[in-house]
Amino acid sequence: MSKLTAEQRVQRAHVWLMGNPDYVLYSGIMMMGNTEVVDDVPTACTNGKDVKYGRKFVDKISEVELRGVILHENLHKAFRHLTTWQSLYTDEPQLANMACDYVINLMIKDSDPDGTNVKLPEGGLLDEKYRGMDAQTVFNLLKEDKKKGEEQGDGNGDKNGDNGGGGFDDHDWEGAQEMSKEEKDALAREVDQALRQGAILAGKMKGKMAREIAEQLQATVDWRDALRDFVSSMCVEKDFSTYRRPNRRWINEEIYLPSMEGEALGDIVVGVDTSGSIGMTELGQFLGELVSICESVNPTKVHLLYWDCDVAGHEQYERGSYEGLINSTKPAGGGGTDPSCVAEYIKEHKLNVECAVILTDGYVGEWGTWSVPVLWGITTKDITAPVGTSIYVGD
Repeated sequence: MSKLTAEQRVQRAHVWLMGNPDYVLYSGIMMMGNTEVVDDVPTACTNGKDVKYGRKFVDKISEVELRGVILHENLHKAFRHLTTWQSLYTDEPQLANMACDYVINLMIKDSDPDGTNVKLPEGGLLDEKYRGMDAQTVFNLLKEDKKKGEEQGDGNGDKNGDNGGGGFDDHDWEGAQEMSKEEKDALAREVDQALRQGAILAGKMKGKMAREIAEQLQATVDWRDALRDFVSSMCVEKDFSTYRRPNRRWINEEIYLPSMEGEALGDIVVGVDTSGSIGMTELGQFLGELVSICESVNPTKVHLLYWDCDVAGHEQYERGSYEGLINSTKPAGGGGTDPSCVAEYIKEHKLNVECAVILTDGYVGEWGTWSVPVLWGITTKDITAPVGTSIYVGD
């Protein structure tokens, strides 16, 4: 068997990551911009949209390390590091590089602690003391350490300065700086859209959702758009690994990645928390938006469930009757808050549904085990469900 080229190895690593439940979240991010293998890059680098991999570097690292490198570059893209933190680069270039790397390398390590399938190559910056911090906070701490080292004359200033530091990749800050404001704004929208779609796929495949990504999505995405994206995405039963129609975005690069196909939307469940914490204004806005979406995507049936500790009400609306939902619905319940009862109700009553959309304040005991993709519309900030996709339903 002939040895794979660097291009083929990069392609294979992309396909593996995009087909794995724990990394499918970043599939849309990986498809953004141009990806190429070149001779004049020592390791790997990105300008926040495009990624380049050094041929010699790709050839010498293992398959598991190559996946880690690809994930590393695409996490820079997901967090928009190269456009967001230009001020850090202007202040201290090397510390800016290090700060961004420390943030995302902890995420990569957490995704596969044993390094069985994905791990960082030698030289990757990793330190637990930076856990939970953003690049700005890490940068400030690195700068303080550098100043102390210079004052004490122990050489630490040079270690973390412009000519030292660590990390295995390069960051194309200059390339990012050349983007116009319009290009940067368009890139931000593209990143948000890619992450939203990736979150939906991750929910379907029961993959992990990194806390940092969940927080980013809650902070930047209008819940109406996220709700519409989620329900609309169920209009096709997507086969993420089909090669019957190669993805057209990558064909020009002579890279063949899978496309998606499917059939129309069937039944859906909408579960509303009636424990007393969801007000009528919030309920009206949520159901109004949902009715508008259903009229667009036209599901076969909507099962509207009202729940607290148990399902207290089950209303059914057939295709074509959604318009009268808001006026005819009768909320029921008012006890505790246990959304697992909805998951159990779906199984017990053998509801053949494509997905579930749940509205709650998020103060729950058990989130449940779900047999279908689930989107949580949570009315309390900074609460994220451990299963499915979460959005903050608020202003």
